Amino acid sequence: MSEDVVLATVPALGRLYARSLAATVRRSASRGAGAAPGALPDVCYAVHDVPVDTSRLAAYQALMGLRAADRLPAGFVHTVAFPLHVALMVRDDFPLAPAGLVHVANRVTQHRPLFRGDRLDVRVRAVGLRPHRSGTQLDLVAEVRRAGASDLAWEGVSTYLARGVRLAGTSGPEPVAGDARAAHPVVGERAPHDERPAAPADDRPTWRPPVPTASWRLGADTGRRYAEVSGDRNPVHLSRLTARLFGFRRPIAHGMYTAGRALADVGPAAGHTFVWTAEFTKPLLLPATVAVNVTAQDDGYAYTVWRPGAGHPYLTGEVRPLTADR
Repeated sequence: MSEDVVLATVPALGRLYARSLAATVRRSASRGAGAAPGALPDVCYAVHDVPVDTSRLAAYQALMGLRAADRLPAGFVHTVAFPLHVALMVRDDFPLAPAGLVHVANRVTQHRPLFRGDRLDVRVRAVGLRPHRSGTQLDLVAEVRRAGASDLAWEGVSTYLARGVRLAGTSGPEPVAGDARAAHPVVGERAPHDERPAAPADDRPTWRPPVPTASWRLGADTGRRYAEVSGDRNPVHLSRLTARLFGFRRPIAHGMYTAGRALADVGPAAGHTFVWTAEFTKPLLLPATVAVNVTAQDDGYAYTVWRPGAGHPYLTGEVRPLTADR
């Protein structure tokens, strides 16, 4: 049974990012690159009775192109839980350097709606340390309930990758060019590649884009605008200057911004309860005009986001309603 560490308030991301960079320096000094990580801390970070910031909610809805409503968008709930992700990563006993982690996938299960008047209980734990062809992966699992309730309302599983870091007793092939899947640095990870299409691996079919159903024009300030509503002011998203410090030619879009936009494009058809997945394949440099495809399937909707001519998608995912209530 993991230990609950109850925090008085949701921690500020700015201070956590500063601690994250310091933690990365400490870990780099204490062991060489690629060294095997230890076990994940057996703790759960929790904050109780968190009020919904209604001004941030309204700004999030406007940024995603959603109409103002009392029901909380699933992506907005992720922004409430995300500071606890980083708080876990900066612990002294967290085995991986926070600035070496990249967000590669997300899975959200919306069990029941949450609303602007609700107060929230939030818990986050780290699980599933495991080998990956490009290094080591783990999951940060966030659970959100209405304050004092026992039933789960929202659950998010965020998958992170530490490139080049191997678990003890494991080895793997060298990463295939273009297959690092290091899409969205948590805290200023250096860019692993540029935007030039890589030659496909022999065992991977050539990606063929679907027919676009929409197009997004994302300005150079997209990262700053999302940072304002989410609190996630990772420097790789904010400006050309700060992105270049970490090897990116231009700022990159937040993964959960593009995933949230895709969910908004699915719209009310998603229903009030659903499973929403996202896989972040490449970083999306800003500014950009991207094509979007949303396709109805027997059990929900699939979506893809890509830049025409790039030869690969930036984002793929699905939305599957849990009930027929739409």
